[in-house]
Amino acid sequence: MAPPGHQLRLWWRRRGRGGAVGATFAVALLAAGLLLALSYYASSLSPSSSSSADLVGLTLVRRAEEKGAVCLDGSAPGYHLQRGSGAGSRNWLLHLEGGGWCRNLRSCASRQKSVLGSSRYMERQIEFAGILSNDKFQNPDFYNWNKVKIRYCDGASFFGNVKDELQNGTNFFFRGQRIWEAVMSELLLKGLRHAKQAFLTGCSAGGLATFIHCDNFRALLPKDSRVKCLADGAFFLDVEDISRKRTMRAFYSDVVRLQDLGERLSHCGPNMDLGKCFFPTEIVKDIITPVFVLNPAYDAWQVQHVLSPEASDPQRSWLECRLDISKCDSNQLEILQGFRKELHDALSALKHKGDWGFFINSCFIHCQSLNSLTWHSPSSPKVNNKMKVSISTKSSWFTYSIFCSRYNFKSAEQTIAEAVGDWFFDRREVKEIDCEYPCNPTCHNLVFSRPFKG
Repeated sequence: MAPPGHQLRLWWRRRGRGGAVGATFAVALLAAGLLLALSYYASSLSPSSSSSADLVGLTLVRRAEEKGAVCLDGSAPGYHLQRGSGAGSRNWLLHLEGGGWCRNLRSCASRQKSVLGSSRYMERQIEFAGILSNDKFQNPDFYNWNKVKIRYCDGASFFGNVKDELQNGTNFFFRGQRIWEAVMSELLLKGLRHAKQAFLTGCSAGGLATFIHCDNFRALLPKDSRVKCLADGAFFLDVEDISRKRTMRAFYSDVVRLQDLGERLSHCGPNMDLGKCFFPTEIVKDIITPVFVLNPAYDAWQVQHVLSPEASDPQRSWLECRLDISKCDSNQLEILQGFRKELHDALSALKHKGDWGFFINSCFIHCQSLNSLTWHSPSSPKVNNKMKVSISTKSSWFTYSIFCSRYNFKSAEQTIAEAVGDWFFDRREVKEIDCEYPCNPTCHNLVFSRPFKG
């Protein structure tokens, strides 16, 4: 992710050589001021503030085997629960973990030997950050809520429910729906059923699960409670890849067939491709509960696996572009802009849902709610080409300003956390769509040494 110094280098390249002498001094003083502001903010992000209380233990679902609510390998599923306090003690935020899907027995067998298919490999303690943080400065609206991270170990976005456990002579348990139900039952008994406010969130495959289960989550809770959902990095698109094939639809078709999801996709018409029915563009049509869509226009996982999967690029002409968006040539950028337009067109269908929200920035990243830098910090990405740091130079004089809303500075734009909070609490309507890459200097664009699994 791009550090503040990288932001300044980006600005310097755009300034060119004109006014270099005056600008040199301006940048030097700006950097000093920025470091002071960042160091002031960093006091809340230092290791000393991340005490052992931030490490949240794993709880395995009780009597999971009796309920048939088990991971791919038959082990009990788990979750991490951090209790709320004060005004947040009756509010709940649940996060569904992501991690892709398995499309065949071979790939599911591989997951059985990992955290994505077995609780035997799950960490016994994890740190809560971003939207799960208990630090008010990292997470201003939800820091003191009851917060739960639900681990993902079924390979189909908490949705499969196959009774038979024997596949080709090997035990596989496709029980994501039962995992969802078992975890909800346990959390309801631990206080969720009395929630005044509740927020179901998820990242990637967990974000797809959020779309799938959002209305069911609403139905579990008191009618007078405020209940909403957030899907982060999960608006997967049904588009052709660079070889003109619909690789992602074929992948989803395999997942649907393997875990027998067809009958459970109630929104799917009789003549529709079952793989198409697993895309958010179809699922959202029937959702009643308000949902916030948080997505980068150039989602790194989708660029690597939906738009330009390895099989679509035998000449490897997209290799560098897939790993680093700054390495994309003009033709590749044109294709990426088309991908961005596909996302915007898909979101246009949601505009009639007045209580929904979205925040679409121009970054090359995947999932932004669990990272403290992207969720809420002085270097969080903003939208619409407005920097937190502004400089104007004129011959030998300059002015500079640093905006940081949490430390008595006026903020020109909001962090993702502030935008989500405003939407959740109905402080304002939030439907933010950024300009085209490379317009936004506040993005944390990822650079990979190899494609990531997601």
